[in-house]
Amino acid sequence: MKFTPASFRAWEHKKITLLGMSGVGKTYISGLLRRHDWFHFSGDYRIGTRYLDEPILDLIKQQAMAVPFLRELLRNDWINIRNNIKIQDLGPVLAFVGKLGNPDCDGLSLPVFSERQARYREAEIAAMKDVPEFIRKAQEIYGYNHFVNDVGGSLCELEDDSVIDLLARHTLILYIQVTTRDEENTLIRRAQSDPKPLYYRPDFLAENLPVYMAEQGLEFVAQVEPNDFTRWVFPRLFHARVPRYEAIAEPHGYTVTSQEVAQVRSEAEFLALVESAIARKG
Repeated sequence: MKFTPASFRAWEHKKITLLGMSGVGKTYISGLLRRHDWFHFSGDYRIGTRYLDEPILDLIKQQAMAVPFLRELLRNDWINIRNNIKIQDLGPVLAFVGKLGNPDCDGLSLPVFSERQARYREAEIAAMKDVPEFIRKAQEIYGYNHFVNDVGGSLCELEDDSVIDLLARHTLILYIQVTTRDEENTLIRRAQSDPKPLYYRPDFLAENLPVYMAEQGLEFVAQVEPNDFTRWVFPRLFHARVPRYEAIAEPHGYTVTSQEVAQVRSEAEFLALVESAIARKG
C-alpha cells in the first residue's frame, strides 16, 4: 500500500506489517500497539500453533515412545501431550526446526535438517497467506480497529513473490533497518545467546556449510558441533538478508531505523514515526 502522511493519518483501520531481523523491535512494537486496540498477528505463533503443531507433537511423542514408562502411558491414552507456545517463547518450534550437526550433541543429519527447513518455509508461507483473513476476523469478530503483522525474520528468504504481493496489497510494509555496527553486533550477540528458529535458503546453506567445514577441518556433517555452526553462520545470514529486506522495502514499503524504533514509547510516537518514514520516501 502507498500513502502520503495525510492519507496514512486518515486511514481508519490501519494495517501494518513489520519487517526485519529478529531483535530489531518488531515484537516490542507489536506488544505496545496491542495495548491500544491493535490486533497482534504473530507469524511465528501462527506457524507453531497451526502449521507445525502436529509435526512438533509427533516429534515429542516419538521421543517419548523411546522411554518405556512413557510408552506405556501413551499407548494406553493415559497421558496427553500438547504444545505450550507463546508469542515470546517459541521453544517447541525451535526444537522442531533443530540444528545441523553431530547427533551426539542433538544435531540433525543434513537430509533431516533440510526436510524440516522445507516444512518451516511452507508453514511460514501459509501463515502469511492467512493475514487477509485475520485482518477480517480482527475487525469483524474481535472488534479491533487496527492490525499489526509481526513477521518472522526469514520472510525475506521465502523466495515467493506472491507472499510479498499479498502483504503489500493488504498492509503497509514497514522495514526496521539496522544502521550502525554497534547495533548489528548487539543483535548478532543476542541472536547467538537467545536463538530463534532460523530458516536458511538451500543455496545459502550449500554455500556456507562447506566453508565452515573447511575452516574446522571436518569431513562429515555429523562432525559439526551444532551450536558452534549456528553461532558461526548467523553473522553471514544477517548480512545476506539485508539486501533482501531492502529489495522488499524499496518497491513495496517504507523504512525506519532500529534506533528510531527503540525511542518509541507510545502509539502516537509510533504513528508519527511511520508518517515520517512516508514523508522521507516522498
